[in-house]
Amino acid sequence: VQLVESGGGLVQPGGSLRLSCVASGMFFSAQDMGWYRQAPERQRELVARITAGGVLRNYAEAVKGRFTISRDNAKNTVYLQMNNLVPEDTAVYYCNEAPKGGVWPWGRGAQVTVSS
Repeated sequence: VQLVESGGGLVQPGGSLRLSCVASGMFFSAQDMGWYRQAPERQRELVARITAGGVLRNYAEAVKGRFTISRDNAKNTVYLQMNNLVPEDTAVYYCNEAPKGGVWPWGRGAQVTVSS
């Protein structure tokens, strides 16, 4: 199993980014997926979750209304659209099975830095 995240970068407060995660080596379309983030000196947290069929989505309170999770099962890819970013969103972002996380080896993640 391999998870490869991309799309991170440096953005000013109020800006947007779209993260992608390509999965291989598992039956992707049967898995609930999530985006997690880990800020320096903090534990990794689940910020968004989407069910296998893409019908149900849940978000952490801190990102609700600003982030949108989606998936394309034909491409084995899950996305995270992040709008109106704030400095507190600065973290390394990872994808994995949800809600437990860590079911598969973690990828390298995508660094998101929100700063003026």
